[in-house]
Amino acid sequence: MPIKLSSSALKQTRWYEYGVRFVLGGLATVLTGILSSRFGVSVGGLFLALPAIFCASATLIESHERRAKEKAGLSGSRRGQQAAALDAAGAGLGSIGLAAFAMVFYVVVPTTTIGAFVAAILVWAAVSVLAWWLRRKLRITRTLQTGRIARSAKGRGIFP
Repeated sequence: MPIKLSSSALKQTRWYEYGVRFVLGGLATVLTGILSSRFGVSVGGLFLALPAIFCASATLIESHERRAKEKAGLSGSRRGQQAAALDAAGAGLGSIGLAAFAMVFYVVVPTTTIGAFVAAILVWAAVSVLAWWLRRKLRITRTLQTGRIARSAKGRGIFP
């Protein structure tokens, strides 16, 4: 499935859900600032890799998916959990990219600030896409191997 941008999610979100996202994101940012001032920018910078609105977005995604399934007359709890888990996986992959961004920026910034931003953004994009691609390829390989194992076990009478 190719990556795409969809504006239809904006229509499904209620105004107060945006408020929750911004408040929690702001609180995460303030907490990072407090940690930075207390323990130094190196420690505070580590917490910037945490997606500031992840906690809010995971719960909102779960509730949206559950409501959509319930409107169709189905139980949506499993679908909501799966959608939130997929969002968590994406946040994890994005965090790997942010860590790469931080490393490149730290190394290049003494030379040139603008160059550090450009190089770090390019590395962030490349690492994030590579992580997504690797996860996709490994998942496909694992699915194929699991299918072969199950077929082999079924042929030997292990599974009915």
